Amino acid sequence: MVSFSISDYLIIFIFFAAVLLFGFYFGRQTKKDANDYLLSGRKVGLFLFILTNVSTWYGGILGIGEFTYRYGLMSWFTQGFPYYLFAFLFAILFAKKIRTASLFTIPDKLSQVYDKKVGLASAVLVFVLVSPAPYLLMTANLLSLIFGTGMIVSLVIGVLLSVLYLLNGGFRANIYADAIQFFVMFGGFIVVVFIAASSLGGFSYLHNNLPPDHLQLTGGASPTYIIVWFLIALWTFADPGFHQRCYAAKDGNTAAKGIIISIFFFALFDFLTTTTGLYARALLPNLKNPVLSFPLFAEKILGPGIKGIFYAAMFATIMSTLNSFFFLSGTTIGRDFIFRFKKKGKEEELKYFTVIGLLISGIVSIIVAYFIPSVIEIWYTIGSFCIPGIIFPIISSYYPKLKIDSSIILLEIISSVLLSVSWFFIRQIYFSGNSFLSEIEPMLVGLSGAILIHLWGLLFKKPSYSSLKV
Repeated sequence: MVSFSISDYLIIFIFFAAVLLFGFYFGRQTKKDANDYLLSGRKVGLFLFILTNVSTWYGGILGIGEFTYRYGLMSWFTQGFPYYLFAFLFAILFAKKIRTASLFTIPDKLSQVYDKKVGLASAVLVFVLVSPAPYLLMTANLLSLIFGTGMIVSLVIGVLLSVLYLLNGGFRANIYADAIQFFVMFGGFIVVVFIAASSLGGFSYLHNNLPPDHLQLTGGASPTYIIVWFLIALWTFADPGFHQRCYAAKDGNTAAKGIIISIFFFALFDFLTTTTGLYARALLPNLKNPVLSFPLFAEKILGPGIKGIFYAAMFATIMSTLNSFFFLSGTTIGRDFIFRFKKKGKEEELKYFTVIGLLISGIVSIIVAYFIPSVIEIWYTIGSFCIPGIIFPIISSYYPKLKIDSSIILLEIISSVLLSVSWFFIRQIYFSGNSFLSEIEPMLVGLSGAILIHLWGLLFKKPSYSSLKV
C-alpha cells in the first residue's frame, strides 16, 4: 500500500484543477459548427500540434511500466522503435494528403473513395481501436491506489475528469488540456529518473540487479511475438488521432513537420519511462502486480511532495490520451454512426451527436475496463483483431494505384478480422501446446488474408476510363 503526505495530495488536486480549468476556459471559445467543435476550426499551429500529438501518444504509462517490468528493453524495442519508423513514414506519405482532403474522420475518406458500406465497416473498427478502456483502467487503478476508492467508483471518476470539459469545448478544450499535461508528464519523469540514478546508481546498478534478458532488445521472446508487435505498429497509419490532428492542422506542412518533430519527443519520453521501469524491476523484483510497478517504485524512493509530482506526471500521461480517445470515440459514434444513419442529418447537429457519443463511449469503456483488467491484453487483442482489416483500405484510399473494387475491399475488411478472431480461438483450443502452430499469432493470419485479398483485387482491377484513352 502507498502513503501520501498532505503536500502530495495537494499537488495532485492542483493538477486535476489545472486540467479542468484549461479545458473549460479555452473550450468557451468553441463554436457550434462542426469544423470548430470537431477540429478547432482547422487552425491548429505547430506548437500546439506537437504538444497534443506527443502527450496523446503516451497514454499507456502503467502498461509500459508493466511491460518493462516483465520484459526489460523489449518494451522499447516493441513499443517505441517501430513507431518512430512508421510515424516518420506517415509524416512523409500521408500527412499533407490528409490535410488536403479536409474531412473529419477515417470513415469519411473510405466512404468518399469506396462507398458507404466500406465507410461503415471501417467505422466499427475505428471505434474499437480508439477504445478509451485501457487508459480508463490505468486512471482508475491510480485513483484507487491513492484514494482507496473501489474500482467502479474510480472508473466513473476517471470518465468525469476526462469528459466534462469536452462536452461543450470539443477539440479545442482537448488540445489545451493536453498542452498543460505535456509539461507535467515530462517534468515528473525527468525528476524520478534523476533521483533514481542519484540514489541507486547508474547502469552498473541495473546490470547487477536485472535478469540478463531484461537488457536484451528481444527480452528472450519468440520471433513471431516480436514480429506481431512490429506489425501492430502499423497502427500508426490507421491511427485516428494522427488523422484527426492532420485534419485540424492549419496546413499540410504543419502536420508533416509536427509529426517529425514529435518523434524526437517520443524517443526522449521512451528513454525516461523505460529507464524508470528498469529501475523498478531492479529494486522491486517480486511484485505480484507489475501494472503498479511505477507507483510502488515511487513509494520506495520519492519523498513527500516529489511523490505527488510523479503521480501528477503519471496522471498527465494517461489522461492526455484518455480525453483524446474519448473525443475520438465520441466523434466516431456521432459522425460515423448517428449522423450517417439519420436521414437529412445537418452538420450543425454534429456537436449534439458527438456529445451523445461521448456519453455512450464512457459507459462502454467502464464495462470493458472492468471485465478486462490487463492493459497489455487489451492493447494486444484490439491490435491483433482490428489492424489487419483497416490498414490496406486506408493506404489505398490515398494512393489510387492501390485502390481496388469496393466490394472486394469490404470483403477484405470483414474476412481479415474474422480470420484473426477465428485463429485466436482455434489456437487456444487446439494448439495451446508447444507446436509450431501455437507460435502463429492471430494478427499474422488476419494480415496474410488481407494481403491476399488485396492482391487479388489489384490483379482483377478494372481499368479506369482515363487509362483507356489513347
